[in-house]
Amino acid sequence: MSWKPGDPAPRPSTATDAMIRVDQAGEYGATRIYAGQLAVMGHRSAMAREIAGMALQEERHRAFFDRLIAERGVRPTLFQPFWNVAGFALGAVTAAIGPEAAMACTAAVETEIDKHYEEQLRELGDSDAELSTAIAEFQAEELEHRDTALAHGAERAPAYPLMSALIRLGCRVAIATAKRI
Repeated sequence: MSWKPGDPAPRPSTATDAMIRVDQAGEYGATRIYAGQLAVMGHRSAMAREIAGMALQEERHRAFFDRLIAERGVRPTLFQPFWNVAGFALGAVTAAIGPEAAMACTAAVETEIDKHYEEQLRELGDSDAELSTAIAEFQAEELEHRDTALAHGAERAPAYPLMSALIRLGCRVAIATAKRI
């Protein structure tokens, strides 16, 4: 959509806009990872029920950032269609390898998200109470997801160090990309 005469002047993008954009993209990607895992694993096993519970929390996180994008007029990432496919594929592939690989994926993603959210909280300080309160709450839940994944055998996944490193690298690239594009 482009600006037209008579429209309010577009406001310049801020650092907070980039945070909202990347966080919405990340939470959306997380919902897609869990959707891919559940598509392969089904919904009946104890592991699938754990994943479904984490997915519900990610949906709530995404809904919060969707609301901020709308209310604050933040441009979402242009890579949303890519995150849709890539997230689902990552979830499906790791689940197809096995439940421990699915948990390894969660542990890797949540490790990077913890670092990402911590950086954002430092940068925000007291400048945006609504956003920093939500990020702190979501960070705590992401750490619960990581701990759950580790407790369910993430580190026993085939080639865990390599898988974890690759997924974490992918997360860092996705974060850097979504901030800007």
